[in-house]
Amino acid sequence: MQRRSGSEILLTVYLWLFLIYLFLPLVVMGAATFNSSRFPTVTPWLGTTLKWFGELAADDRMWDGLISSLGVGIAVVVISVPVGLGAALLLTGLKGKSRTFVYGVMVSPLLTPGVIIGISTLVFWDRLGVGPGLHLATLGQCSFIIAYVMLMVLARLQRFDETLEEAGLDLGATHAQVFRRVLLPYLKPSLIAAAVLAFFQSFENYNTTLFTRGLDTTLTVYIASKVRTGLTPAVNALGLILISITILGAVGYEILRRREQARELSAKRRAAETERREAQLA
Repeated sequence: MQRRSGSEILLTVYLWLFLIYLFLPLVVMGAATFNSSRFPTVTPWLGTTLKWFGELAADDRMWDGLISSLGVGIAVVVISVPVGLGAALLLTGLKGKSRTFVYGVMVSPLLTPGVIIGISTLVFWDRLGVGPGLHLATLGQCSFIIAYVMLMVLARLQRFDETLEEAGLDLGATHAQVFRRVLLPYLKPSLIAAAVLAFFQSFENYNTTLFTRGLDTTLTVYIASKVRTGLTPAVNALGLILISITILGAVGYEILRRREQARELSAKRRAAETERREAQLA
């Protein structure tokens, strides 16, 4: 039996400690959902119950906040992905010091605290006569989420073979056709990932939304208000549902990805087999 080195043992211990540190709070939070105690805790365990799911379903303010967060998240994706894509394409075409300057300007919102972005967004649009609300929360979030999208697309573009575009243009395709049929399919994985990231960045945002929402309430703002007034395990029930949806989505995506890889591998094998038979016949 092969003996494991000390570094491998330390790595294994570190990974287990990291996973415990990462998931133990989620397990405790999920377990507290089924405790009869009116406080979100697992000690003392006063009995198993499902009543907190019923209280969650009856919480109209929570559902309004959830719908608002979903609407803002979708709007942020619709705005951020095209603008971030355009910014990445612009940076790819720039060279020298101008590229460094533009890159720094576009990334700077990521280094700015969310409170500052929220206040500046509110003040700027108020001077133009636009009042606070979910529309302003969307614009405030887009101001820094666009940078995330740009970075993800830019990372993908750095591995793009520009000769494919040149070949398409030489064959008579227009720039729009090359963009639609060559570049966009290549960028599709990064665009999908960027859209998912943009949605979740918007969904969990609190600082920027707090200053721009006006009288509207998003889910994060509602949960923060519940923390001040007193949490109940109904919030844990909401967290458990969101975690379950995320896990199911990740598992579903992984299944689809593996099936796609299997189909691609099968197609390559069939193509290689066809070429081998043609070579034998020749």
